[in-house]
Amino acid sequence: MADSVIQVSRIFRVDGKSKLKAFADVSFAGIIVKGFSVVDGSKGLFVSMPRHQGKDGKWYNTVYPTTKELKEQLSEAVLAVYQE
Repeated sequence: MADSVIQVSRIFRVDGKSKLKAFADVSFAGIIVKGFSVVDGSKGLFVSMPRHQGKDGKWYNTVYPTTKELKEQLSEAVLAVYQE
């Protein structure tokens, strides 16, 4: 990932009193990953990975960063654009 730049290609802010604050699409390494979520949790804002709802009604992540550092970079990039 050292040679790839993480960019937020789109952010959609959600109005209202919901804990969900925004959706974001992120591009890096020549791909765009859609469906990151900015959520207002009990410890403040955090970025949730894209996920889908299974037939059993449970939610499952569809994107898994391979390292803790990559997850932090993705979160920092999305939160920085959200807070602009």
